[in-house]
Amino acid sequence: MARIGIYGGSFNPPHLGHSLAAREIVSHLELDRLLIIPAATPPHKALPAGSPDPDERLELCRLAFADIPKTEVCDLEIRRQGLSYTVDTLRTLRQAHPDDELFLMMGTDMLLSFASWRAPEEIVRLATLAVVHREESETVWNEVRQKAETLSRDLHARIVLVENRCVQISSTTVRRLLAMGAPNDLEPAVQKRILERGWYLTGADLKRLPFDRLAEISLSLHDEKRRPHVVGTSRTAEVLARRWGADPDLAARAGILHDITKALGPTEQLHLCRKYGMVLTELQRDNPKLLHAKTGAAVARAVFGEPDEIYEAIYWHTTGKADMSLLDKIIYIADYMEPNRSFPGVELLRRLVETDLNAAVFEGLDQSISLLRKQGRIVDPDSLAAWQCYHPDNDREEQTE
Repeated sequence: MARIGIYGGSFNPPHLGHSLAAREIVSHLELDRLLIIPAATPPHKALPAGSPDPDERLELCRLAFADIPKTEVCDLEIRRQGLSYTVDTLRTLRQAHPDDELFLMMGTDMLLSFASWRAPEEIVRLATLAVVHREESETVWNEVRQKAETLSRDLHARIVLVENRCVQISSTTVRRLLAMGAPNDLEPAVQKRILERGWYLTGADLKRLPFDRLAEISLSLHDEKRRPHVVGTSRTAEVLARRWGADPDLAARAGILHDITKALGPTEQLHLCRKYGMVLTELQRDNPKLLHAKTGAAVARAVFGEPDEIYEAIYWHTTGKADMSLLDKIIYIADYMEPNRSFPGVELLRRLVETDLNAAVFEGLDQSISLLRKQGRIVDPDSLAAWQCYHPDNDREEQTE
């Protein structure tokens, strides 16, 4: 009786996290074979626009897993076409391997949502669930253990929890990094094929795009929950530009790009900093959340071809600085008070910005610095310099350049 693992997914694209997981599962479960099965059409999510077709993802998988012993890339779901339901795949594999033990590989998030899958009670009859992780917290891992106990009791599921080594990366992050021309976690052969065929925006000229196309691409690189904020910032910046005499087009473009790298994690932020030769302060190195303004500015200029005014406005939109340009101030305050923002003091900002832009900027800085100090966190020196610069005691009168 052979021990056969089943590793399915969209693999869009397959990356080093996938290949390490395959090695780990083969080793931990002492598998005789591991079948890598790319989905033709995942039922739980739409593939992003511009993704490779199923046959191309199949070929990328062949390249990604070529050197891993006991793995085989299987075109079962590609041939079947239609929505790729796990239960259908398991039925086919059980017929082909009636006497073998099947292990269905899944992540912790998939186990936690397992009850919502199609025919979960049949899936657990057909295969043992093998759950791997991506460096979840102990709290999440405890939740997974509890879920496993529930499924074992209610569905008589056979579940193995594999405490494996992992690479903290996702296909979504890899696609973003590819579009930004940044280092990523791909096998060289996979990256070479992607670049040759221009997948994931790698073959597109993204410089000086019309605004609608710029917005479309920018929003595609954000987490879904952040998109309303990005749109709100862009629209607010455009309105403020008209109110205070700045260029509305530049303001809208800076707003739609201001958080372009926000979805990237600390490791990816540092990769981008190295790529663009940024010298970081100790505070910035220790607080990677501050880096998205810096890396976002670099991507706006290098990838999207935006001018220096937009670079500067994005660069300073989180901390502010002394003597900001008009556009700098507009992006700073638009990010702070766009319509989706809701916190004590935001209405004061919205009133102030109608009559006194500098006062609104100072109020935003004051609120931000007060919150950081209340939380016991270090305040960026540029924020302190900006606070001093725009303090009402300075009696600054200029509102436009």
